[in-house]
Amino acid sequence: MTPATPSPNELLKQSCPTLAGTIARTLADAQADRFSDDDQQFLKFHGIYQQRDRDVRGPEKKHIFMVRLRLPGGVMTPAQYLACDDLATRYGNGTLRVTSRQSFQFHGVVKSNLAALVKGINDALLTTLAACGDNNRNVIAPPAPATNGLGQQVRELARQVALALAPRTRAYHAIWIDGVQLNLDDPANKGFSDPLYGQTYLPRKFKIAFAIPPLNDVDVLANCCGFIAIADANGALAGFNLAAGGGMGRSHGNEATYPRLADIIGFLTPDKVVEVARGVLTIHRDFGDRANRRHARLKYVLAERGVAWFREELERRVGFKLEPAKPCQFDRQGDAFGWHQQADGCWFLGLFVESGRIKDEDGRRMKTALRQVVEMFRPEIRLTPANNVILANIAADQREAVTRTLAEHGVRLDHQGSLLRRASMACVSLPTCGLGLAESERYLPGLITRLEAALAGAGVSDEAITIRMTGCPNGCARPYMAEIGFVGRGPDRYQIWLGGNESSTRLSRLWKDNVKASEIVTELRPLFARYAKERLSGERFGDWVARVLWTEQNP
Repeated sequence: MTPATPSPNELLKQSCPTLAGTIARTLADAQADRFSDDDQQFLKFHGIYQQRDRDVRGPEKKHIFMVRLRLPGGVMTPAQYLACDDLATRYGNGTLRVTSRQSFQFHGVVKSNLAALVKGINDALLTTLAACGDNNRNVIAPPAPATNGLGQQVRELARQVALALAPRTRAYHAIWIDGVQLNLDDPANKGFSDPLYGQTYLPRKFKIAFAIPPLNDVDVLANCCGFIAIADANGALAGFNLAAGGGMGRSHGNEATYPRLADIIGFLTPDKVVEVARGVLTIHRDFGDRANRRHARLKYVLAERGVAWFREELERRVGFKLEPAKPCQFDRQGDAFGWHQQADGCWFLGLFVESGRIKDEDGRRMKTALRQVVEMFRPEIRLTPANNVILANIAADQREAVTRTLAEHGVRLDHQGSLLRRASMACVSLPTCGLGLAESERYLPGLITRLEAALAGAGVSDEAITIRMTGCPNGCARPYMAEIGFVGRGPDRYQIWLGGNESSTRLSRLWKDNVKASEIVTELRPLFARYAKERLSGERFGDWVARVLWTEQNP
């Protein structure tokens, strides 16, 4: 059989395996406000997306950049948080965006500020390398401080995996630290091959998550590779169940693309985690589709070759057998808000950040409030996969002062939003993301208000329903795992997906394909009324959908 023709991205990576392109040369050109099409692809490996402000109309395009950190487990020191706060003000649009992979994004960066921003990030002992691109992305882990003995061990393993799977190109340091163009004619650069990734890296992105049951606050089954912590009879870390082949991305009108939950592969001990993570990644590297990028995720390898094949191939690569998976169960997802005591006696504070945007606005100056709290009390900062913030390691005698400082800036802890609002997530989408088909971050808060009114009218006020919205089908906010998911179909039009569950272990199903934004509440109101009348005691909306609505659709 004739091998499939590699996609243009594959040929581009092969042509410049250092990922340097002509990025440094364009950075030095004060007249240029954008990078070439080829360099746009290389920039992604450096954690940068070239975008345009889509709110600006007319023939002149305003090119801007999004810069993303790679931040294993979402953990930052106080000094690093303050550096990011300052850099966002100096070089971005003045806001920090918490991502669904426990990181920060800087938005609205113009080209003349790009080099200074990335240099400032590295000066703070942070990095943007591999936050985007065809490589392992940010490794995520449970964000809440330990209430038992597992959390710290799991986060340390997540850090080790992130370090082991990072690309080794010298181009990143040359461009962003030294400010020079890498000499691509040097034989060492021309023939460069990454020790793990080779010359063409991965067919597409690769995502890893760690989880500690029964809390699935990372949506572990949505990842290419998941490590599910298993405790022994004494509560110590015995090892992990390995999950593989999850992923959210799909394309409208292409049934060959679909969201998928990861399969459980087997059990491994903690000392084998890095080796197994590397093995799973190399299976993606060697068997992923390099001709069709829409079909290039690891989930399609699992779906088409099967779990038995995958386990055998993985065991061959790592040189040992996986044990059968251990019993475990997830019963919920979501973040802890308000004050909670840690296992070490200190306290942590969970803060709801609507749509993940840390900013100052009338009546609620969250960006200023967080800066003052971090300056005064020096907590550790942890970002969550649900777009929120945790302030950790706070002494008991500081709690009152922290609460007061936040309240002085309009950030009240006694009401951080309704259950519905706190369970919501949105991707950024418009006006910056080039893939956005419809609004998301800017639209969801107002929609939540209207949905709350509709639920109240049905007699189910302040219900805990996971609601997630994305502006396109790529699913960055994981809408296909929500009880109610909205996916952008076009300007002011959305798909509605229903039936995910509280533990994020069940995919939703497409209910309506092309609904006008103005008609979303009208479409859902009759379902809310039925749910109020037909639900079982304690039954959540997503479970009612699966029990009743899905049965009606497929009797």
